[in-house]
Order: sequence, then structure tokens, then C-alpha cells
Amino acid sequence: MSQSVYPQPPIQVQVSHTSTMAILSLIAGILGWLGLLGIGPILAIIFGYIAKNEIRKGNGMVTGDGMATAGLVLGYVNLAISIIVTCLLVVLPLFGIGGLAICAPFINGIH
Repeated sequence: MSQSVYPQPPIQVQVSHTSTMAILSLIAGILGWLGLLGIGPILAIIFGYIAKNEIRKGNGMVTGDGMATAGLVLGYVNLAISIIVTCLLVVLPLFGIGGLAICAPFINGIH
């Protein structure tokens, strides 16, 4: 009795990987808080949305949703605070309320 050996198909192992955009989103969000104001939060938001889209389309093979979310939160909060501070620096001195020394040259031209 002979045993026939049939070739077996190779086992395909699919390995998940972390989204590079999620990592970049988190890094940009952190850099925004460390002094890369303006560009850091905007990059964190852009990279975060790209990462979320990549993860959603990855069918479980792309990870990093938490990092993308953290980058988005850091970016949005930093951007909101930056906008509020900028508005306060520009608007309040126009009305003579709490004029800051940095805005003094602009106030003198208005009065």
C-alpha cells in the first residue's frame, strides 16, 4: 500500500501592522503642545483622519485607532486654545480691555 503525498498549499499568515499615519498624528499632536504651534495641531488632525480612514479600510489588519484618536484630540484641543488666545490677543486690546504689552504698538495706532 503506497501513500501518496499531496502537496499542501502554503499557510498564509497575515500580520497586522500599526498605521504610520496614526503614529504621525500622535507625534504631531504632542509636538503641537511642545511649541510647534499652528502647524502641529493641523498636521495632527490631518494625519488622524487619514489614519482613521486607513484603519477602517484595513479590515482588521491595520491597527492604531487609539493613537489616531489621541492625535486628533491633542490637535483639536491645541487648535481651539490657539484660536481663543489669538482672538483674545487681537480683540480685547481693540476695546481697551486688558491690553497686553505685545499688542501695545497696534493699540496706539487705533486710538
